[in-house]
Amino acid sequence: MALLSLSACITSPMYTSRVEARYPPAGEFVSFEGEELHVVRRGEGQPVLMIHGASGNLREFSFTLAPHLEDVPVELIMVDRPGHGYSGRFGDAYELGEQARAMAAAVQASGGEPVVVVGHSFGGAVALRFALDYPELTRGVVLSAPVTHDWGSGGVTWYNKIASIPAIGHAFSQFAPLVGPDIARSSLESLFSPAPVPEGYAENLGVDLLFRPPNFRANAHDLINLRDELSVQEARYARELNVPVVLFSGTYDTVIKPSLHAARLRRDAPDHVVLVPLDDEGHMPHHAKAALIAETIARLARGESVQTSDFLNVTG
Repeated sequence: MALLSLSACITSPMYTSRVEARYPPAGEFVSFEGEELHVVRRGEGQPVLMIHGASGNLREFSFTLAPHLEDVPVELIMVDRPGHGYSGRFGDAYELGEQARAMAAAVQASGGEPVVVVGHSFGGAVALRFALDYPELTRGVVLSAPVTHDWGSGGVTWYNKIASIPAIGHAFSQFAPLVGPDIARSSLESLFSPAPVPEGYAENLGVDLLFRPPNFRANAHDLINLRDELSVQEARYARELNVPVVLFSGTYDTVIKPSLHAARLRRDAPDHVVLVPLDDEGHMPHHAKAALIAETIARLARGESVQTSDFLNVTG
């Protein structure tokens, strides 16, 4: 055990150095709470804020969804959430309100115009909090397989529970580079199913960035606190969610249950939420359905209304 621990401590810095050389930061940095947020901007026009999910980084949108918006007059603002990718981690960054505040800082640094907010999975919870806390900065919201409500029990893996424990988690996370990358790659099919995994997905995402020990711990802290955060946030949807929301939900999503998230958000705010169930998707609809979602983003950026009837040919 001692030899294994020593090996992990030696391996982690080498792993981090190698991974960061392979996937360097691609954008600029915005100061926030004594740390820096990594932000990538593309295009010119109405701003679109893009918030990635758990275990990921801003690259999640850069190679499938973003290219479908290249000819649309929008400015994409892709941000690494605090502690992910190349964004620093500050004290209470696990709080959804603090993550939304960090996103608002990125928007203000880009000019402060109201944005269409795009959020995937955990990023969907942050996108909704952004809309609740900063309605003056929100033109609309587009969600891909979002987590929106307290789901009751379970849902957090044993290794994230250990990684979130003070002191113990620091030591435990040193082992993440030894096994994490292979496990992550082997789980991709179930993440996307029944849709195919995009060719080169792990490489394009830079999935190995997650297993740098500080990032691994940040991700664990986010997940271990998410239920409590959502139990407070979800009470605000019916009263305060007053912007157009379009939610794309894969019927075969096994990461989150659409009945516990997408359907409940629709019930909470029926006048504002358009729910688009996708019968051939799992947890990652913004890849195979990138063109459809990009068109929805463009319409909201232009100030057009979006109705459930617009998607009848998609939902069948």
